[in-house]
Amino acid sequence: MPKFAANLSFLFSDVPFTERFAKAAQAGFQGVEYLFPYEWPAHDIAEWLRDNDLEQVLFNLPPGDWAAGERGLACLPHRQGEFAESVEQALNYAMVLDCERVHCMAGLRPAGYEEAEIEATYIANVQYAADRLATVGATVMIEPINSRIDMPGYWLDDVAKGFRLLEAVHRSNVKLQLDLYHAQIIQGDLARTIEAHLGNIGHVQIADNPGRHEPGTGEIHYPYLFELLDRLGYAGWVGCEYKPLTTTEASLGWMRK
Repeated sequence: MPKFAANLSFLFSDVPFTERFAKAAQAGFQGVEYLFPYEWPAHDIAEWLRDNDLEQVLFNLPPGDWAAGERGLACLPHRQGEFAESVEQALNYAMVLDCERVHCMAGLRPAGYEEAEIEATYIANVQYAADRLATVGATVMIEPINSRIDMPGYWLDDVAKGFRLLEAVHRSNVKLQLDLYHAQIIQGDLARTIEAHLGNIGHVQIADNPGRHEPGTGEIHYPYLFELLDRLGYAGWVGCEYKPLTTTEASLGWMRK
């Protein structure tokens, strides 16, 4: 069975963020991830991890103004200076938290720019992030996110495009973050995608579809996919980035099975 990490931005939301680490450990998780750590001092988070014997698996680069609807900076030609600053902030957190994976959000498609300039900006920014984060032993993740339901206008909204961009970036510490919920909405064919590209997949995330709830509530046959990951020798983490249908504790029956 794969190693499962609790996404604390989605799970245990009935308690404050600071208390979710203990709840995750009590539920049997050994790793955690979440969207952004920057609201809390890195050394405080490191203490919560140590107190609960948890590994920090993943977090995201600063996304710009999230509250105003921004969803990343990497593809924005007019924000490269801000992107570079965000990389330094994430690098400091990755170092303190001993985190080996940082997700670089592409951002929403900017108006007024040609596609070639957007893509060139994205490639240059991901290369910059990869080179800086390599100094602390971290890998940059890029994730195709569906633009049909969850993130309208997101630039990196195609799985095949994600793998093509990996080749263009050409850095050994850049991998694809395969969120199976998003991939199912974008194209389906999940098993073949995993089989064909496992060497370029650095992190997996899960939720069922439709609804983005826990495995077993929708159309994705997760027992088969978990067995496939084991059979293929996937040694990474599987992040539980889903919205529990009721409570988090009640939603974990699939994992206990």
